Amino acid sequence: MEKLLELLTKETETAFEKAGYDKALAKVAISNRPDLCEYQCNGSLAGAKQYHKAPLMIANEVAEFLKESSAFEKVEVCPPGFLNLNLNKDFLKDFLTKMTTEDKFGLEKPEKPLKVIIDYGGPNVAKPLHVGHLRSAVIGESVKRIVRYMGHEAIGDIHLGDWGLQMGLIIAELKIRKPDLPYYDESFEGDYPEEAPFTIGELEEIYPFASKKSKEDTDEGRAFKEEAMNCTFKLQSGVRGYRALWKHILNVSVTDLKRNYDNLNVTFDLWKGESDVHDIIPGMVAYMKDGGYAYYSDGALVVDVKEETDTKEMPPCMILKSDGASLYNTTDLATIMDRMKKYHPDRMIYLTDKRQELYFEQVFRCARKTKLVDDSTDLIHIGFGTVNGKDGHAFKTRDGGVQRLEYLIRDIQENMYKKILEGREMSEEEAKTTANQVALAAIKYGDLSNQASKDYIFDIDRFTSFEGDTGPYLLYTDVRIKSILKKYEEQEGTKAVEVIQSPVNDSEKKLGMQLAMFNAMMENAYEELAPHKICAYLYDLANAFNVFYHETKILSEENAETKAGYIALLRLVLSVMESCMDVLGFSAPERM
Repeated sequence: MEKLLELLTKETETAFEKAGYDKALAKVAISNRPDLCEYQCNGSLAGAKQYHKAPLMIANEVAEFLKESSAFEKVEVCPPGFLNLNLNKDFLKDFLTKMTTEDKFGLEKPEKPLKVIIDYGGPNVAKPLHVGHLRSAVIGESVKRIVRYMGHEAIGDIHLGDWGLQMGLIIAELKIRKPDLPYYDESFEGDYPEEAPFTIGELEEIYPFASKKSKEDTDEGRAFKEEAMNCTFKLQSGVRGYRALWKHILNVSVTDLKRNYDNLNVTFDLWKGESDVHDIIPGMVAYMKDGGYAYYSDGALVVDVKEETDTKEMPPCMILKSDGASLYNTTDLATIMDRMKKYHPDRMIYLTDKRQELYFEQVFRCARKTKLVDDSTDLIHIGFGTVNGKDGHAFKTRDGGVQRLEYLIRDIQENMYKKILEGREMSEEEAKTTANQVALAAIKYGDLSNQASKDYIFDIDRFTSFEGDTGPYLLYTDVRIKSILKKYEEQEGTKAVEVIQSPVNDSEKKLGMQLAMFNAMMENAYEELAPHKICAYLYDLANAFNVFYHETKILSEENAETKAGYIALLRLVLSVMESCMDVLGFSAPERM
């Protein structure tokens, strides 16, 4: 289904050609002066130089042909040559009617669906998720849903940090605390216990304790770090007991991670980690050496990734350190190689803190230079800003620590639970379910409504407000529409025929025009991988509905056909709103 602005542009193209001018001048846009008109075409200004005519003369000639078009109810020329256009109400009615009958409101399907891998999440095992993990999870989940909504295949990968020194630190500390466990006895040949010798709570305490100990500038600290490095080496070398213990760490941690991500309505198709590519790194390194891509510099193996067009220094991409150890670069490149072999994706999208922009530029250039990816494979980094408190600094707890994501979500859920119980009577179970839905909308919309690359203030009071540009406001609007539809069904039963009508008033027309922009907005959000565009559209749609609601007697309308037309329009508004919410990763309750 063609987009509204495309259809309007076709009408102006015809008029320009009939007047003897190039149709390339005929692009129609939403008016930047809504007090004067709904749409505008400024092509006469551009055509003045081309045709050596006054723009006003060109505009007047084109306007005469535009007045023949069924798309516009009003065509005006405004000096020095603007074409001011108002949409014909019947044309809008026909467009909206078609939206109701088409799959995904007429969104065009891709000619060739792409396979897209989205790398988001990236937590380290054995460590609790904190507020710093919020953006990668929330933005990544929405990007994945946008890709799927547009008709492409999207594969979400958590890409766990499960293979580095942190594993050795935990194993070394467990060895001290529980020396009788069989995992450290390399002569042990029996079956290891199925149950992990620790809980998630113990695991989350052990890691920071061990990490701090390894950094102490004492004989004990240095000895502990050496032992941790030795444990890491044994793990990565495949020592049976260390691998078994590592699997316990992974299972306990992943179980907890899944629970926390479920609270955010975030899911991953792949639960891969750095460990998954450990065994293919030697082959990749040999390939880079044999292909003449990698060379030694000060003992380290590197690939030169600078380009002639660089205006800033671009360091080489290090593949192996001088001691032969691999780095994040190595793991990420091996992961790219593995993904190309197993999935052959058309695109790989990475979500991390924007401060890693240079790092990903190096990795992507290295992957291209060494031909780990095809020339047609897109490698994209979405760098996001930080979540800050009201003081403008990184979001912290009251005692200055890093805020655990689990506790942040819980606090907002409890806050919404109290607000909902104050507002109306409902069962405790319904109130809790509703509170969780509203809290999720508050958190996700509060994050996603900001452009990803920008830092933002996490203001709980503002995010949980039922007024203004917030998630709860959108849910409240959604619930209001559901309430109207329910009352209408109680009034009319099944006898009414609901068909979208030509707008009766100005607010109804503005609501319809906002609906008509859905497809163009969704395509733009996909092209720019920008969930904030969906948020902005959703907020404008909610505002347009609420203006219509306050200015129109919907259920008390005496003309049955007009009333049924209002209801048909509201059903479309509700469907579009809930589709947008689903793509953003939250949903609305039945009542609030």
